[in-house]
Amino acid sequence: MALLSRGVDFCAVLLAGWAAYAWRFESVVVHYERYQWALLVGGLIQLWMFPLFGLYRSWRGRRWLAMVAKLVAAYLAWGAAIAVVMFAFQLFDYSRIWLLGWMLLALALSTSARGIAYPLIASLRKHGRNQRKVLLIGDALSCRNAFYALRRDPGQGFDVARVLVLDYGLGRRLKKYQGVVDNYEFGRRITVEEDEVWVCLPLSRGNDAHRIIDALDTVTANIRLMPNLSDLRLINHSTSVIAGQHLIDVCCSPMTGWRRMKKRILDVVLSSLILVAIAPLLLILALGVRVSSKGPIFYRQERVSWNGRPFWMLKFRSMHVDTEQAGVDWGGARNKATTRFGAFLRRTSLDELPQFINVLRGDMSIVGPRPERTIFVERFKHEIPGYMQKHMVKAGITGWAQINGWRGDTDLNKRIEYDLWYIENWSLWLDLRIILLTFFRGFTNPHAY
Repeated sequence: MALLSRGVDFCAVLLAGWAAYAWRFESVVVHYERYQWALLVGGLIQLWMFPLFGLYRSWRGRRWLAMVAKLVAAYLAWGAAIAVVMFAFQLFDYSRIWLLGWMLLALALSTSARGIAYPLIASLRKHGRNQRKVLLIGDALSCRNAFYALRRDPGQGFDVARVLVLDYGLGRRLKKYQGVVDNYEFGRRITVEEDEVWVCLPLSRGNDAHRIIDALDTVTANIRLMPNLSDLRLINHSTSVIAGQHLIDVCCSPMTGWRRMKKRILDVVLSSLILVAIAPLLLILALGVRVSSKGPIFYRQERVSWNGRPFWMLKFRSMHVDTEQAGVDWGGARNKATTRFGAFLRRTSLDELPQFINVLRGDMSIVGPRPERTIFVERFKHEIPGYMQKHMVKAGITGWAQINGWRGDTDLNKRIEYDLWYIENWSLWLDLRIILLTFFRGFTNPHAY
């Protein structure tokens, strides 16, 4: 399959180059031999570069969108490599329109080929073909979780052939699979006819996992360790190798390296454009605040953002001056003495617009969990499980929770649930989707105050 995928991508690059040439120059022949050499060089660069992105590893257990994301990244890097080669050798007489068309068409062809192959292979696997047989060894709970996960999604290409448990059975729900399930005692030799062996145990039984893996030292099947982490709150989980040490990343921020840079570029570009576009509106709102009541135009409030760092968040002032001198209560903003103009600002969320300045300063992001005041953070981090994990990314003007209706005076536990889902599933496309949906759902809300 890997060899076939390589061949398909190589042919896609060549075919796309010829098609882009025919489209760009139509019937006019322009330096045809030079473009043929460019196609050959581009194909060789593709053969060398694409394996670096893991495009030709097994598709088993991998999601379609994850593969497409890697394919897009590979083609962007490929296009950049071609640009570097042309700049290095001063090859400036190639059509830039042809180069862009070449890259986009090649990406479309490779994506289409996978779009046809992926569901076809998944369908074959759901009908019992092209499956790898799996032997599960471990405690009852962990094996049961793995068993049902694989049975629910046969399109991943794995089928449980046997289960060896270290304790008392798998419960009533697995009685119909008794021919599959057996007990295992340490010291017994394990014979394996399956393609895969998955050792399923909680982290607390690391010694047992070591003994089982030792008993498999004569086995030629793939051996995988599947720790039961179901009782942990996982954020951006994966595995790492640092200084030769193998780590399980249980709860890590997704904002590292290139991902962090991409999000920052999006924030700076969009917030700059938005501030320029809404400058007249900002002046009108500032005038409205000034005329409606005495006091400053902006209201500064200490909030908590990325890594628990405090910052001063900006808003258009919507309350009378000194309203909060009597103290701060959670959910009490609805009852505070807002001005008539301030009530309008809150209902329409227009009081939040100055936070684009916070985005430019780097305090916030356009998309992210909404920030809370320091006093409430100190309280909620002891009351709500996983509350501090929302601070693994920058606070945002809008977020996944807000566009789904969890804003203002709503269930805080549900808001945290949506915030953590956003962090776990973050992508640039998700940010753009949230920004777009904010225009339809985010400006007015019955829970806003």
